[in-house]
Order: sequence, then C-alpha cells, then structure tokens
Amino acid sequence: MTNHEAGVRFGTHRVLEPRGVLPQAAWRLDNSLPLHPSELLVNVEMLNVDAASFTQMKQAADGDPAGIAAQILETIAKRGKQHNPVTGSGGMLVGTVLEVGAEYAGPIDARVGDRIATLVSLSLTPLHLSRITKVYLDRDQVAAEGYAILFSSGIGVRLPDDLPRDVALAVLDVAGAPAQTLRLVRPGMRVGILGTGKSGLLCAAAARKAAGPEGRVYGIDVRPDALDLLKELGFIHEGILSDARNPLTVLEAVHAATGGAMLDVVLNTTNIPGTEMATVLATRDGGTSYFFNMATSFTTAALGAEGVGKDVSLLIGNGYVPGHADVALDLVRGEPRLRAFLEARYLG
Repeated sequence: MTNHEAGVRFGTHRVLEPRGVLPQAAWRLDNSLPLHPSELLVNVEMLNVDAASFTQMKQAADGDPAGIAAQILETIAKRGKQHNPVTGSGGMLVGTVLEVGAEYAGPIDARVGDRIATLVSLSLTPLHLSRITKVYLDRDQVAAEGYAILFSSGIGVRLPDDLPRDVALAVLDVAGAPAQTLRLVRPGMRVGILGTGKSGLLCAAAARKAAGPEGRVYGIDVRPDALDLLKELGFIHEGILSDARNPLTVLEAVHAATGGAMLDVVLNTTNIPGTEMATVLATRDGGTSYFFNMATSFTTAALGAEGVGKDVSLLIGNGYVPGHADVALDLVRGEPRLRAFLEARYLG
C-alpha cells in the first residue's frame, strides 16, 4: 500500500489544518460534499457524546441544553468535527447510510438505508449539522440533523434488531471498556471500578462475570446512590464511598476494604480529570491500572506512579477490541437486570 493509498483510507485527504497529520490529530477537517469515492455518507440521527466532553460542556453551559447545543455547533463550525477543544474527546453517532462510495472498502457491511452506529470517535469524523433538535442532559445524547462522513478505515456496525436504538447507541459508545475488562480480569481477582456511570456499570457487569465466584468486585464512587444501584443489580460485592480526586482517601478506603491486599485490577471509568493517582494507589504492586477515562493525563499517571514507587502496569483504554460491539451487546442481552435498567434510563 502506498502512502497515498493509506492516507486516503485513513482520511488524510480531509485534513485542512495542519497538513500531514491524521484526522484525529487535525485541528480542522473538510466536512464538505461531494463524497470521495472511498467514503461512506451517513444521515445523522443521534450523537452520543463521550462522558468527559459532555460533562465539561454541561458545566460550561450551567446545565442549559441550549448552551450545550451552541457549543457543539460552534465546535463543528470551527473544526469540521465534534472534537471538544477542552477535553480532546468526541463520542460516536447513529444514523442511516445515504451513500456508499464506489471505492469504499471499509469494514461496515451496510447498504443504503441501513441504520448503523459508528465505532470511531467523533473527534476524527467529518461532521456537518444543520441543527440540534434535542439535548438529553441525563444521558449524554444529542438528537440532530445533518450528515457524517466515514473513511474506509472507520469501523461501525449495523444496529441490532432486538435492542432499542438509544440503548444500543449508549452501549456501543463504550463497548471497548467491558470487552477490555473481560480480557484483563481473571477468576479470583479483586477488581475495583472507579466511577460507576454507564461505562462503570458495564465494566462492573463484565468484571463480576470474569472474576467468577471466587473473585470480588468493588465499586468506588462519591455517590452512595450509584453504589447502591450497582449492588442492587448484583455487579459489585461492596461499595467504597470515596472521592477519586483525593488519592490518599481512596488508598485508605481500599486498604481497609481489602485487608491491605489492595486490588489486582482497577478500572477508571470516571469522567473528570485528577483521578489518576487514586487509580494507581488502589492497585497492588504488580497489578494493572486501566484508564478508560478520556480526561486521563498519561503524564500524571506515569510520573505519579514513578513518584510513589508503584510497580503497576498502566493501560490507556483503547476503544477498539476485535468483536467488542458483539461482546458489549451480548453482555446486555445476558443480564436481564442490566437490560431493564438501561431501557428504563434511555427510553423513559
């Protein structure tokens, strides 16, 4: 494959500024039509904004839906994509295939009229919105009208027929997290879930399944109601009420809960910055700290672990795992209580 062929496949022909980088790293993309022969055109229905980005915009707008919509439209107008300039993150979307380029050779097996979910970040997806029709404050989702362009390298999946659209969208947005959890967790392990939002919920369900009857799963959160929910659903054995922005408090609480053994794997699924060292300190020496939090600073985690003399493996969450969409959806299908909760939240 030549550099030109690889560039077109990865979407570098859409990069306006700065030249020579891949679309995710670009400040601005060309989101105009017509479609390049190697691309797929999607009619946008709903954006699922990643939690860190949505939280930041909600705080900036003082919780006003119109303010959040204005921020999204402004970002897209400036950058040609929904790439939050503060958090550096995006999200994903659901829509209907409008056109398949004559040279499109991507992994999405879809035809015109098929409803699909993209599994690549909005931070690298050319996007044009004519308007935002509704902002869902409690679920990080935005109903919109417009189009998106997918490159031949962009992964996605046709929406399943047996799950409601908005539930499937929410699950697929964080599909990499439970799939990675099933890779990392082994029977008998002590696992901590730092942050118990949507991705934390799915990671807890996956961890409970992977750790087996001899394992133990702990939820760590500052909100008692969130911990009560995970315990009620049966996905954690014990809730630890602690603020992840205070690493010494988390260290003390986890030390007490585990009898000093600490945790084999800690999964950080929070949506705020400043939680790196709580993750590191809660992990036993030789264990694994996994960051699915898009507000994570790799520098803080790496230098912080070095600074406190912690021998832990630091993993930055990759939203892609082969087959991760099916893994996440099957997890929901196989857990009736999880499915019922998600349907109540996203359809209620």
